[in-house]
Amino acid sequence: MQKYDPIAEYTDVTPTAQIRPVTHGWRAKCLQRLVRLDLPVPRTVALPAGTVKAIASGLTVDCHGILSHFGADPLISVRPSPENPDWGGPATVLNIGMNAARHALLVKTHGNDAADALYLRFVQSYAIHVARLDPDMFEGAQPSAQALRDALRAYADEMDEPFPEDPARQLAEVLRSMARAWEGTSARLLRQAKGAGPEAGLGLVVQQMAQGIGQGISGSGVMQFVDPVTGHPQVTGRYLGQSQGRDALRRQGAIYLTRDPRGPSLEDLAPEIFADLVNHGTACRARLREEMQIEFTIEDGRLAVLDAVKVQRSSRAALKIAVALADDGIISRAEALLRVEPRALSELLHNQVDPRGPRDRFVKAIAASPGAATGRIVFSSAAAQASAARGEPCILVKRETAPEDIRGMHSAAGVLTERGGVTSHAAVIARGLGLPCVVGASDLRLDAREKKLTAPDGRTFREGDIITVDGTAGEALAGVADLLPPALDDTFRRLLSWADDVRDIGVRANADTPADAQTARDFEAQGIGLCRTEHMFFDEDRLVVMREMIFADTAKDRAAALVRLLPMQRDDFVQLFDIMRGLPVCIRLLDPPLHEFLPHSREGLRELAEALDKPLSDVTRRAEALAEFNPMLGMRGVRLGIVLPEIYDMQAQAIFEATIEIARRGATVVPEIMIPLVSAKREVELVKTRIDAVAAKVRTKSGMDFDYKLGVMVETPRAALRAGEIAQHAAFLSFGTNDLTQMTYGLSRDDAGRFMNTYVQQGVFPEDPFHVLDVDGVGELLHIGAGRGRATRGDLTLSICGEHGGHPESIAFCRKAGFDYVSCSPYRVPLARLAAAHLALTDRVEDEMK
Repeated sequence: MQKYDPIAEYTDVTPTAQIRPVTHGWRAKCLQRLVRLDLPVPRTVALPAGTVKAIASGLTVDCHGILSHFGADPLISVRPSPENPDWGGPATVLNIGMNAARHALLVKTHGNDAADALYLRFVQSYAIHVARLDPDMFEGAQPSAQALRDALRAYADEMDEPFPEDPARQLAEVLRSMARAWEGTSARLLRQAKGAGPEAGLGLVVQQMAQGIGQGISGSGVMQFVDPVTGHPQVTGRYLGQSQGRDALRRQGAIYLTRDPRGPSLEDLAPEIFADLVNHGTACRARLREEMQIEFTIEDGRLAVLDAVKVQRSSRAALKIAVALADDGIISRAEALLRVEPRALSELLHNQVDPRGPRDRFVKAIAASPGAATGRIVFSSAAAQASAARGEPCILVKRETAPEDIRGMHSAAGVLTERGGVTSHAAVIARGLGLPCVVGASDLRLDAREKKLTAPDGRTFREGDIITVDGTAGEALAGVADLLPPALDDTFRRLLSWADDVRDIGVRANADTPADAQTARDFEAQGIGLCRTEHMFFDEDRLVVMREMIFADTAKDRAAALVRLLPMQRDDFVQLFDIMRGLPVCIRLLDPPLHEFLPHSREGLRELAEALDKPLSDVTRRAEALAEFNPMLGMRGVRLGIVLPEIYDMQAQAIFEATIEIARRGATVVPEIMIPLVSAKREVELVKTRIDAVAAKVRTKSGMDFDYKLGVMVETPRAALRAGEIAQHAAFLSFGTNDLTQMTYGLSRDDAGRFMNTYVQQGVFPEDPFHVLDVDGVGELLHIGAGRGRATRGDLTLSICGEHGGHPESIAFCRKAGFDYVSCSPYRVPLARLAAAHLALTDRVEDEMK
């Protein structure tokens, strides 16, 4: 067999050795840092990734040379050391070097039982992980002399040779097995799924064994100093006598670390060793700048620290730990910000399923809106409203939701739908409401008539049964799950205040109701970037008046109905302005086609006929007359304002009268009025003329002056292309990326989920363009619109207000394109604030490196 060049085959881990994570892996570098801290780390040798790759290809390493570092009778372990701990690696092998001679020595020093246990453990591990023999033949045997003889015999029978006695051969086989395991197809795919590159290498560390089995106080354990779920300071872990590795976490009989009334503890058993471990943990936190979990072994009262890994943590714990480290001066505030992933904040704003509790999942689908909620199943919006009226939380389960379900969604604690994707109606509205939502549960069989749903495993759930929706994981669970409350504490707010100090783009919220506005204000949005006024019309009392307006035969009758809506709209705007306290509020005039305000069932039309005191045939004919082949491209948006100008007149009057009301209370508001679905300059001119006239009328009637801004929502490709001339009459352009993406691609965001996964998997689209902004196609339209608009009007305000507004990728695009702000759902505001700070800090680091 060809011999590998022994130069740089391995490196003794000393304080000054050239150990780098990229070559030797994270574990080797961490162990070197522990050595530098004078922690009692056993002798360690590190093999770089290049050496391991050579071993996998069939070359040999100087195993005798490695073993010479560990004395005359070496007993060692081999552990994986990839560059990133999340990439995993092959299983650790302990007690390499065990053979008949070493067993005899251990019998004299440790006794028969300890010697048998150590030898048996090695034979089992070697047979399973190195020789790749059937685990059933070796697992489960309790340590004894007979079990050891049986294991050695089974190995010899299967391999047609005795168990290897030579430590150098044992080590060589272990290294080769671990190296080849890393190169296997399954292992490569698994680590690539976790972010590893295709050429990611594996380092290995060879470490002298600290036995954990023997005379006196002997055992092993793990110890950490924060709660992994909450992040609060707390010593946690376990210790198990007469054990090795991480047995304390897997085997019965482990004891507590700190004194505990429930049972014995290491602090009682060995207070000095416990105190040393606490001191070591403090040193690791200060010098490694991280909360670490220490793996330790005690052999006859002597403590050895085998390893230290970053504590696995929940999102709320990650935030708590980062802020605490910054408060203690261990890391900077900038680093604390960068350690918290923006997307993780979504989990902190809502109840979450406690990861420590049981989960009885009955369906897995698309995580559409984060958070978790428990309630009784209902199959209609009416049932959801009735449940809310009784004070009973409910989960609204539907095939898919429609605009008329908004009141039901407001009443529900969570939503589960059979159809839809991340940009479906249910998903978009749920995110805006902060409502846990799971969509696309196509494996469910929903029978709304029988009021039951059938899970993939055959279980049946009926209306009134209790389930839990986990919108973070995209799962529905049977029964009541243990929930963690939101983590909106002082730590959360302080981190975001640090983010506000460094970010350089504004963050507003999409808020349609006073309740939404209050949420936006609570999350410290810098104003409202999109108020969709149509959602104000779906309340029961307003919907009746809205339908009367729709069924009016003349402009005079329409105006009469709108007069009744005027005070309702005005009160809404007064509340919005009052809540936002002088921050900008951008109000979009009515956008959806009128048919969305009508019932879709014959029963609903019959009830409407009764309410309007009209024949059912008249109501049905009018509803059919309003129907369109493609309503999303029909008479909606600015087209409504031009064909039925009384609607926009009423809304403008309500806005201006609310502005005056707020002024009388001593506050100043400059409302921003946005015209939707514009595609031509003339549309803006026509609407602007009428709105200016309404403003003049209100000024004259009230005797008070006020300012307002008129802008355009850019949702059509033509509006982006003609932004230069449109900007002549607009103080701002806000790009509605939902519709702009639909029209650019010719895709329906409500239906694209049926094939989008296939398209992404086959590389047609890199990502779902409704979920991640298409910076090449839609982004080019944004660039064109922004450039041409600003060329006409230098002080033009630019923003996006579609679903993409809260995504880090979209925020990055908007910063580079010179946009003034992004607007997103209220519950995405914290994420956007932190993402904007990340981008600013990253740019700062890159600039410093130039």
